[in-house]
Amino acid sequence: MNAADHSLIERLAQHLRRPVPKIVRTNARLHLLDWLGCVAGARSSEIARIQSAMAGVGPVDRAAWLGNVLEMDDVHRTAILHPGPVAWPAALGIGGDAVDDGLENALDAAVRGYEAMITIGAMFDGRHYAHWHNTATAGGFGAAAAAASRLGADIGQTVAALGLAGSVAGGLWQMRHEPVMAKQWHLAHAVATGTSAARYAMAGVTGPRYVLEGPQGLFAATCAAPGEIVLADTWRIGEVSFKPWGACRHAHPAIDAALLLKAEGGLSGPVTLATYRDALVFCDRPTPRTVQEAKFSIQHAVAIVMERGIPRLQDFEPDAIAALADARAAVSVIEAPDMTGAYPAHFGARITSAGGEVTLIDTLGDPERPLDRDGVIAKARELMAWGGIDAGAIDEAIGIALEGGRVSDITDLLDRWL
Repeated sequence: MNAADHSLIERLAQHLRRPVPKIVRTNARLHLLDWLGCVAGARSSEIARIQSAMAGVGPVDRAAWLGNVLEMDDVHRTAILHPGPVAWPAALGIGGDAVDDGLENALDAAVRGYEAMITIGAMFDGRHYAHWHNTATAGGFGAAAAAASRLGADIGQTVAALGLAGSVAGGLWQMRHEPVMAKQWHLAHAVATGTSAARYAMAGVTGPRYVLEGPQGLFAATCAAPGEIVLADTWRIGEVSFKPWGACRHAHPAIDAALLLKAEGGLSGPVTLATYRDALVFCDRPTPRTVQEAKFSIQHAVAIVMERGIPRLQDFEPDAIAALADARAAVSVIEAPDMTGAYPAHFGARITSAGGEVTLIDTLGDPERPLDRDGVIAKARELMAWGGIDAGAIDEAIGIALEGGRVSDITDLLDRWL
């Protein structure tokens, strides 16, 4: 394919045709387990209760709302988005007699969803991210790619699906400033839009080939200087980070740096945390009032480590918010220009207190400091237990995610949970 003669999504559609190696599929199962843990952990949330009261909503559609409620969903640094909560429900939710029930096909579909979502999200620039929720704007593309793969789409149908999904891309960050559930709606909307686009493309509906770079395309509307497309030799799911702590990823460098300084015996107030600009834009919140605000508070994250050690989900609940007020007041945050310069390739932080200083370049769960298989399984167990799943059912879920052979085993599991 001559790149000069084809649009960006045509080049991407061709790129997605590659076979998915077994080792990549095996890694994808860990991401599937991670997503299932995030869904299970959120099954008692308010948005889950709303979903359970709505008639005619299937288990995968319900799950599409829950993958990021606890802020523990997987994340890609340079694309600055969370692919798992979109790719998995899109890959698993395509049903019907004409669709193979084999889990390996769904794993391949999810890998392609990750690839499309990351490839497009990584082209967005700072102007885009300042206003647009990358997981939402790139998410429709990822869902369309995953669903198209599961449906057996050819290149032309995949291009149509990507073009249709991209033509209605959206998701504004305004929801960060209000106590609302729009972030979950963004993910569910991306899944529904992408899967619908794939189904219509299979039926013959066409979409704009130049939806990204065209004169009235997504880049023109939302970016100042979009990046070049990168079609990696490997599958980019391997670049995706697992999140060990139940907070915004931008707060994780602060948590990790604080844990390291605490281990050295040097963490005591007052504390100064220096980090990259976006971490402050999203998480400079000294007086959180709600669980969601606490998850987006660097001050609260560091206070947890000072007073309690390793953060647990209960440390972001209302009782902990009240109890840690004095510790939060001892935490100051500033921008570190060197950290801003290294971002988003590196999410770093520098913490200083009377007892010492620690500088952290990469965060736990990133490819440079990976969470291993046992760590992912332990995280999933903790999340499922938080969601009220009993030990036997947790073992069953882990077995299905890591060794199972049918999509219906996953959907049956979600049906019982939700």
